[in-house]
Amino acid sequence: MRIDSLRLQLLRWLLLPLAGLVAVNVFTSWRQASATADLVTDRTLDASVRAIAEDVRIDRGVIDAIVPPVALEMFDTGHRDRVFYRVDTAAGRLLTGYPDLPLPEPPPKASAPVHFTGSYRGNDLRLAALSYPLVGATDGERVTVVVGVTLAGHAAMVRELWVGNFGQQLILLVAAGVLVIIGLGRGLAPLMRLREAVMEKGRDDLSPLPDHAVQSELRPLVAALNTYMGRVAGQMAAQRRFVANAAHQLRTPLALLATQVAFARRTGEAAERAEALAGAEESTRRLARLAAQLLTLSRAEPGSRRPRDEDIDLAQSARQVLEGLAHLAVERDIDLGLDVNAAAVTRGDGAMMREAVVNLVENALRYTPKGGTVTVTVDGGAGEAGPEAVLMVEDSGPGIPPDERDKVFERFYRVPGTPGEGSGIGLSIVREVVDGAGGTLILGTAAAGGLRVEMRLPGDGG
Repeated sequence: MRIDSLRLQLLRWLLLPLAGLVAVNVFTSWRQASATADLVTDRTLDASVRAIAEDVRIDRGVIDAIVPPVALEMFDTGHRDRVFYRVDTAAGRLLTGYPDLPLPEPPPKASAPVHFTGSYRGNDLRLAALSYPLVGATDGERVTVVVGVTLAGHAAMVRELWVGNFGQQLILLVAAGVLVIIGLGRGLAPLMRLREAVMEKGRDDLSPLPDHAVQSELRPLVAALNTYMGRVAGQMAAQRRFVANAAHQLRTPLALLATQVAFARRTGEAAERAEALAGAEESTRRLARLAAQLLTLSRAEPGSRRPRDEDIDLAQSARQVLEGLAHLAVERDIDLGLDVNAAAVTRGDGAMMREAVVNLVENALRYTPKGGTVTVTVDGGAGEAGPEAVLMVEDSGPGIPPDERDKVFERFYRVPGTPGEGSGIGLSIVREVVDGAGGTLILGTAAAGGLRVEMRLPGDGG
């Protein structure tokens, strides 16, 4: 299950390993408790078999095997354990006790107790066997003493030892959880204050957030937020400039259109009316072109829409554009040509790429004087970073001075003294499209002295 709370995630990652360690410790404690209970039981059995063995002796040639009460009473721990015993001679003759009580395999030889487990009369037993010299014997005769006890006391001892340790571990885990929760609350307090600082900002307040009041681990987050807000502020400023410039650009042709229509309505001369209507038609055409360019620029901006990703044949796109603008070249008596040196294929949004080519060729036709030339060249090959697709537009117009070439990419900027009716956003559209395709846009001087614009794009989908 996904946990959305950072506090719960941190608590989980801190307490789960701790709980795992506690589980391992509890298991280890259980084994230690079992080992301790085994040791206590074995030591009690050792004392019991020695007490019995030391009390077996020869009296007037007769072996006297009397079990002292203390040898059995030491197992009285209040858990109602049963004690079984047997005493045998070295020859295997039973002297006293339970004749079918299990014996160890192999039988004990030295004077050290042997411990083993067994079952007798439906009871699980812990047993000890001891081979001990018979007191009063002159021939070194030995007796074997076996004592077994049921495991109720043993189990109770394990339980008491383990439960006590388990309770301590559980208390430790709960205390650790409480301390972790308190620590997380204090540790996350700067993050909560950062959240409050962000929420308290006004909708138009994009000033940087202070980073001195947060931990060093949160400072990269604050820096990222400040960088993001800086980008948003820049985009908002650019958007406001765009709206203001667009309104300014639309105001002039709209006013001119209203004047021409009003003049056409007032005049009584047919020729003047026709001239005014022709001017109104031209103003309408310019407005339509400006509106189309504004829409294209808006679509070309990053994040405005999801761009298509398709193969784009630059030669084919250039042919389509030149066919659509051939009438303008004929009207202005301009030699419009296309040179394809090699196949040039890139990936991107085909419609936006054609819009970029339209703006380049249309600008070249608009600023090239009558009788001039506009040449579109398509080429492909290996560039510095891999395969490259190049589309270049050259004209014989006035060109752009080198010190103005960075400024012409600004929206609605026109080189002072430039004739014609341009809006100043054509190259802005081209730059947005080329940037979106991962290419570069280069301005230079054409061989004929005019402007040369190169679009260098990643080739073959690279």
